[in-house]
Amino acid sequence: MPVPPAAHLASPASVVAAIATRHGAGVRVRAPGRLHLGFVDPAATLGRRFGSLGLVLDGPQAPATCVELRHSPVDGATASDAAAAAELHRALGHLDALRQHAHVAGLAPQPLHLNLVQVLPAHAGLGSGTQLALAVGQAFARLHGLAWSAPTLARYTGRGLRSGVGIAGFEHGGLLLDGGPGPGGQPAPLLARLALPAPWRVLLLLDPRLRGLSGQAERAALAQLAPLPQAQAAAISHELLMRILPGAADADFALFGAGLSQMQRLLGEHFAPAQAAGAYASADVACAARWLAQHAGAAVGQSSWGPTAFAFFPSAQAAEAALAALRAAGGLHAALHTHVVRGAERGAELELLAPLAGEPN
Repeated sequence: MPVPPAAHLASPASVVAAIATRHGAGVRVRAPGRLHLGFVDPAATLGRRFGSLGLVLDGPQAPATCVELRHSPVDGATASDAAAAAELHRALGHLDALRQHAHVAGLAPQPLHLNLVQVLPAHAGLGSGTQLALAVGQAFARLHGLAWSAPTLARYTGRGLRSGVGIAGFEHGGLLLDGGPGPGGQPAPLLARLALPAPWRVLLLLDPRLRGLSGQAERAALAQLAPLPQAQAAAISHELLMRILPGAADADFALFGAGLSQMQRLLGEHFAPAQAAGAYASADVACAARWLAQHAGAAVGQSSWGPTAFAFFPSAQAAEAALAALRAAGGLHAALHTHVVRGAERGAELELLAPLAGEPN
């Protein structure tokens, strides 16, 4: 399916750079969170490894990462809260990598001030690492007039090694299907992009006490799992092609929900040996998700390694009613956080920043 250009990032890089090079001026990039709804063939039993389905999130309650980058007399970095401060080291590492690539391109980047305004919860299944890297990268590129694409920024910052939905989501938003990384680590091609029907909503269930697997722990878990059998990979492919994508395209929630639930069931059984609560990382999240599936007709599952889970509903009213019923039934642990969100129609947003107070125009 054709993918529209990222019109919301349409300000020419040269114009952005020319304005932003004034003292204290800069750019702000807001990168929405995403759900990783599952791999297609993690063991390549059908010939191509991984392949992913994902959804970019939007709405007043939707989690996101927001970074500001300015030219400054000296290098510096600030964070808005403790969660953002915990991500500063990683963000500054991305800046160092980007500066090295800019130097290779013949540029000598000037001192910068980085401000982490907001960050996605780390290792929660919402794409925090990729969105932080791409947000910092996009800000850096625009500030210096560099026409670096999201796949290029991902390569420079070491992202997108398994899934391409975070990269495609940053550029385009939507419900996304990628074809898995190519030979030599080439970025996963985007195969399909659909807008989630406007009335549909997603209830997020977050457990801030836990973190999903990442880094070496994730690699070790993947290595210890038995390969997903070809029959299961074929079944997932069928659910995607004949129920999930057609259901979204035709606004047929029953078809979409049945396909997504079956896909998540197959993947949950496969990854269960590596997780504390079977198909879920959090037992309390698992309890709530299963209640919503049984009593509210939701399509449920876990995003990536979790602990965030999701429950899809055909309307905002259905989502809010189900959440109220879950609370009334005592199925929502007090430690869990909930957000009702929708699918995003676009990806990251870039905004020019005015000079700081006291700085010359």
